[in-house]
Amino acid sequence: MTENTGVKHGGAPGSRGRTAIADVVVEKIAGMAARDVLGVHALGSGFARSMGAMRERMPGAGSGKSVTRGVSVEVGEVQAAIDLEIVVDYGVSITDVASDVRENVIAAVERMAGLEVVEVNIAVSDVKLPDEEDEEDEEQQRQRVR
Repeated sequence: MTENTGVKHGGAPGSRGRTAIADVVVEKIAGMAARDVLGVHALGSGFARSMGAMRERMPGAGSGKSVTRGVSVEVGEVQAAIDLEIVVDYGVSITDVASDVRENVIAAVERMAGLEVVEVNIAVSDVKLPDEEDEEDEEQQRQRVR
């Protein structure tokens, strides 16, 4: 039988060891948080979205939209910087959408990853007009015709 003598063994269990968070984890958190904002149509440039749409249709290339498309991060031990490229819906205030995206991304990354977000840079690369079809939708329609 062992007796507890009150000797401390290195402090609280949560402080023993190190946690490393991969860049892709922060990219996915930021991408999901940005997409959740009303007025964000998509992430990434038109070229990146069309290349991603083709890649997603290739067998074995994974399924679903790439969550990290249009997201770039730099992750340190305790801080992160995030760059986003977004497409907004026509008619929304771009400055309001950018502000909402920034707030949502910072809150999500800081809450989930425990990293201090020092900056979220947003580049608006396009505006989705109401009568425009998505490049991905056009490609799907062409494949149905074949």
